[in-house]
Amino acid sequence: MRSPGLQDAHDTLSARSTVPKRMPIALAAAQKRYLRSLAHDLKPVILVGAKGVTPALLAELDLALEHHELVKLKIAAGDRDERDAWVEEIVKATGVALVQRVGNIATVFRARRKNPGIVLPR
Repeated sequence: MRSPGLQDAHDTLSARSTVPKRMPIALAAAQKRYLRSLAHDLKPVILVGAKGVTPALLAELDLALEHHELVKLKIAAGDRDERDAWVEEIVKATGVALVQRVGNIATVFRARRKNPGIVLPR
């Protein structure tokens, strides 16, 4: 039997299995440069595998963004066009700002709803 706290967390995750679509964030060049400097030492948190972009992956990314704000994704797609399509789908579905994409690693940013931790330069 699960404890009440775990049950509530499970119910919340189940209710958010389909992440609501949001408008992508537009970043200025200086803001992207700042976020790239912060992301330099980060390791990929989300791995996009052969199944591609699924509702479960989007829900997990939503949780990771609420916790970290700046997240690296490792995308294991067969070719560049498929990677580009998956990154575009993630950006549209979650409303993140694409900071950069180098090879199969994409860096995305979305400020927390409550108490943003990363303050962007103007």
